[in-house]
Amino acid sequence: MPLRAEYPEEGELIIGTVTSIRNFGAFVTLDEYAGREAFIHLSEVATGWVKYIRDHIREGQKIVARVLRIDLAKNQIDLSLKRINDHQRREKVQGWKNEQRAMRLVEQVGVSLKTTADAAVELFGAGLIEKYGSLFQAFEVASADAPRFQKENDKAPWVTAFLKVAQENIEPPHVAILGILEIRDPAPDGLEHVRAALLAAEKVDPESVEVQYVGAPRYRIRVAASQYKQAEETMKRATDAALKSIKAAGGEGAFTRP
Repeated sequence: MPLRAEYPEEGELIIGTVTSIRNFGAFVTLDEYAGREAFIHLSEVATGWVKYIRDHIREGQKIVARVLRIDLAKNQIDLSLKRINDHQRREKVQGWKNEQRAMRLVEQVGVSLKTTADAAVELFGAGLIEKYGSLFQAFEVASADAPRFQKENDKAPWVTAFLKVAQENIEPPHVAILGILEIRDPAPDGLEHVRAALLAAEKVDPESVEVQYVGAPRYRIRVAASQYKQAEETMKRATDAALKSIKAAGGEGAFTRP
């Protein structure tokens, strides 16, 4: 079910399995990228001096690591264990678990459509990820707001089966709403201004506001709350904060709802 690129990107957090440990580092297979092999140098295992690498990791262990470098010519991927905080690690693990659960639900949708899971992914997978950020978030939206999901997907033939699986398996923990921020700044340090604006949005409520990269200058903003009105209010505060930040820095921005 190929929903991911062939290789991760530099800076990305990945889930991997430690396959071999040496005195100079560890070899890891990337669970989300068809088992591609990567390497963690001893200096990237932990902060400070590492005397015994096995005090920190072991064969067969599932890990979260950050991609440091990718050399396609050498087919080499270098990782770091120490350049991640606990919050990032927990979020990545939860996201990975959600993705695995979503793929099992896609298999159920495939059964309802009398087709394979691969065919189901081919039918609607990429489109749902583009709209909702992930397949799991698509199932959450379908469970929480069926009319909206039907409208946003033009009542496609697969929607009924998708909704049935979502509503039978997903207990919506909250309301989730989405929007698009378009932010740009052509100044030499414009990228830092854009980053500061996006952080300003997330800082409004770090527990409920999430900003995801779509494709510059577009960024998807997702807000979760227990009630729709609360989500709308948080969305307004978050987007106002982002737009105020980028305009104060000399850039420009706009917010739209899908």
